[in-house]
Amino acid sequence: MIIARSPLRITLGGGGTDLASYYERQEGFLLAAAIDKYVYVTVTRPFTPGIYLKYSALEQVEKVADVRHPIMREALAMQNFRSPQIEITTLADIPARTGLGSSGSFTTALLRALYAYQHKVAQSQELAELACEIEIGRLGEPIGKQDQYIAAFGGITCLTFHRDHRVTVQPLQISRSTMYDLEDNLLLFFTGFARTAGSILRDQHLRTQAGDADLLRNLDEVKLLGYRSKEALEGGDVVRFGELLREQWEQKKRRYRGASNPQIDEWYARALKNGAIGGKLVGAGGGGFLMFYASDRGRLRAAMSAAGLEEVRFRFDFEGTKVVLC
Repeated sequence: MIIARSPLRITLGGGGTDLASYYERQEGFLLAAAIDKYVYVTVTRPFTPGIYLKYSALEQVEKVADVRHPIMREALAMQNFRSPQIEITTLADIPARTGLGSSGSFTTALLRALYAYQHKVAQSQELAELACEIEIGRLGEPIGKQDQYIAAFGGITCLTFHRDHRVTVQPLQISRSTMYDLEDNLLLFFTGFARTAGSILRDQHLRTQAGDADLLRNLDEVKLLGYRSKEALEGGDVVRFGELLREQWEQKKRRYRGASNPQIDEWYARALKNGAIGGKLVGAGGGGFLMFYASDRGRLRAAMSAAGLEEVRFRFDFEGTKVVLC
């Protein structure tokens, strides 16, 4: 049995500039961090021929072309199995559609497991490129590239998206004390709203392609906030970073009408009155997790708990997608 795992992620700055419709024009920049919440994929050889898939549904088919799950189908097709006799199971620490990049994490974990199953090795760069090829190239999903790259590489990472579609990956240069401060004072709370990012990102993609001047100015500002977040963290100014999260949230709300709703606005205001310096929804918006940088984490936790929000505690992951059992 092969077991691979891939970390989920939080976006710290520059979210939205990783879509091709933007970075082909202006070049994108994004700061993200992998966290110790994972998607797991197991691959084994069953006793009988066929393809056996276990996720939120069950599948048993004979040919790759008959697989209903689109990512599994394309990943298996990419491996050129001649006579499939394989069983794949997946599970995750946190449900999908909550803004933590689970699709990219699943794809990288699946590819890593399939490579190990065939006694092959894929380095992080290749793994991220293959995952993007499946989700964006073959399946045409209107998404960016950050999820696949941060999952594959792990860490607290700066991603530059070049006009020619190359992606440059550089670790954020922060002190150990700043990293520990972020782990202690960045808090995640589940809103209870699950959503798919596709419709929001598709809207951004179409508006950017059409040259929507307001949207392009918004994304330019978001990219600048990403650079400022990098500077603040590398300089150890975590309070400034918290303030920048608040600015990013305001830009996201201007960019997407559905980024927030009255209930999320109420929770956000409550957090700012109870120990949060700033924060935002992680992911495209509309639901998932609220992330805050806290000056008083005990007070913030008490306020959010009283409002009925569950916290998910985390530490950073610096290993990226890996095989944990072979």
